[in-house]
Amino acid sequence: MPDDAPLRRLIGNRYALGVAFFVVQAVVGWRALQLHGLGDVRTYSGWAAHCFVTGDLLGITHPWVYPVLASPPILLAGVFGSAAYLVVWVAITTASDAVVVVLLARRDLALGWWFLLVVLLLGPVTHARIDEVVLPFTVGGVLLIRSRPALAAVLFTLGAWIKVWPALLVIALLVAGRRRLAVLGAAAGTCTVVIGSAVALGASGGTLFSFIGTQSSRGLQIEAPAAAPFLWSVATGQHGARIYFDKTLLTEQVAASGTHIAAIIATPILAAGVLIILGLAVRGGLRGAPSDHVLALTAMSLLSAVIALNKVGSPQYITWYVAPVVLGLITMGRQWWFPAVAVPATALLTQVIYPTAYPLVLRADPALLAVLDLRDLLELALLAWALLQLLLLRRTQAQQRWFSYVAGRRSRPPRGKSTKTPSPDLSQPTRGATTGFSPPSGESV
Repeated sequence: MPDDAPLRRLIGNRYALGVAFFVVQAVVGWRALQLHGLGDVRTYSGWAAHCFVTGDLLGITHPWVYPVLASPPILLAGVFGSAAYLVVWVAITTASDAVVVVLLARRDLALGWWFLLVVLLLGPVTHARIDEVVLPFTVGGVLLIRSRPALAAVLFTLGAWIKVWPALLVIALLVAGRRRLAVLGAAAGTCTVVIGSAVALGASGGTLFSFIGTQSSRGLQIEAPAAAPFLWSVATGQHGARIYFDKTLLTEQVAASGTHIAAIIATPILAAGVLIILGLAVRGGLRGAPSDHVLALTAMSLLSAVIALNKVGSPQYITWYVAPVVLGLITMGRQWWFPAVAVPATALLTQVIYPTAYPLVLRADPALLAVLDLRDLLELALLAWALLQLLLLRRTQAQQRWFSYVAGRRSRPPRGKSTKTPSPDLSQPTRGATTGFSPPSGESV
């Protein structure tokens, strides 16, 4: 067998991790600059310029597609003007990744290496979306779940006011975590502070929660797994099947026979999936499974469901896997080998799809559609794995021995009392007695 000692020494070297961080960020950041932010950053720049000129506040005085706390980093990147916006934005996302690596390395250097691998394989999209700014909140939260769950809930809630998806981590914590009342109070208190601050700045319910209605009006985005059969309709030239650009939501969507129905039923299917996951989480807790295991698998199942069953399939969604996989690795170790391998593989396929060969995807090229289908299958496999593991949760062997020990102690009579059973009076025949100790004919022992 090959000697893996050099690799272990490399992974265990924090200076090597630091060098790797700068190399990965240089490669990914430079490509993001070359691709001009992949479109989204130009949109962020336009929003910032509009706010600086008009005095509008995104999500406060002006309806917006994102929750209100997404505006500070978007506005911060525009402080030095539109010309420098992309460079400043990449600096912000690089700083976010640096925080994540430091947090992970303090726990386990191998986790830092794994995160850098995901960033490298996912590519420039990590520096072209607001989701990267959310990662310090979610990763920091999962590292605090076991020791300070209320503080973890605060971080998750703040992240959810930037992009909604960290709210799923709060839900997982409420269903499967510890100190639920403290978690609920921390999340509610954080929401109160955010909403109160926004209202003080002039927000109304219509602007503060405008992102909800905007997102619900989406069609079927081409990178969503549910879009796969309709994309093949485009590839085979079926009448009316086409890929089009939604100018309001700035996304590429597919239109074909049945896409309208698919987009409508996607939401109830996702809701049903979430309810099933929550039911399995409660079941796992009632069966006495370790709460840390239930929590990690619930978080993974919820986020995997939102990714795989959603009518939206943006490439940055792959970063959502980071927090639950980190939580699973620190609580269940090598049992999480499949997501630890599958997520980087999914990231690589996603980069092939976007941005590397995206023009071919937009032309419904069969080879790229096959790559997209493979990526979708990996997302579905991650969901299936998490659901199966959640379904099979039970007490560990150590817990079972402990419960057996406690049950055994409880079954013992109090000290000082006789444990002898009274001897039967053999001079009187008992009911149904026969010769000897054999049971009567026709009865079982």
